[in-house]
Amino acid sequence: MRIEKANSDDHKILTEITKKSKAFWGYSEEQMAQWEDVLTITKEYIQTNFAYKLIKENQVIGYYSYFNTETYIVKLDNLFLLPEHIGKGFGNYLMDDFLNRIKENRDIKIVTLDADPNAEKFYQKFGFTTIGQLETSIKNRFLPIMELKLI
Repeated sequence: MRIEKANSDDHKILTEITKKSKAFWGYSEEQMAQWEDVLTITKEYIQTNFAYKLIKENQVIGYYSYFNTETYIVKLDNLFLLPEHIGKGFGNYLMDDFLNRIKENRDIKIVTLDADPNAEKFYQKFGFTTIGQLETSIKNRFLPIMELKLI
């Protein structure tokens, strides 16, 4: 098992992982269709952000991506696994790699993310706290806005 930098040719597999992982939480086909653009990872996205893929037995099974919002703030934009690998420790493996990678840059003091409500407890295990809510296109559904201070 290894994690390596994604390249622009990975956009299709990363999109597939994103969509399958999101659907794992029971969202309707109609809702998934509304999120089509948001769940699509483009070649340009990979070229302009940091994206790392998890490879197990020569298959990409998950990934994470992030970008800087300010010199000292990083936003974890995506962390997804194929559904058959959810709940088996691979998410922890990705998260540990992400945190170790950004801690190498001593300028980074804060990590933010907008969590799927189903993933809030996962991020809390790593020390993230909920600092707000982001209204979504689904009535009465909010994304937890979460933050981790590295200082």
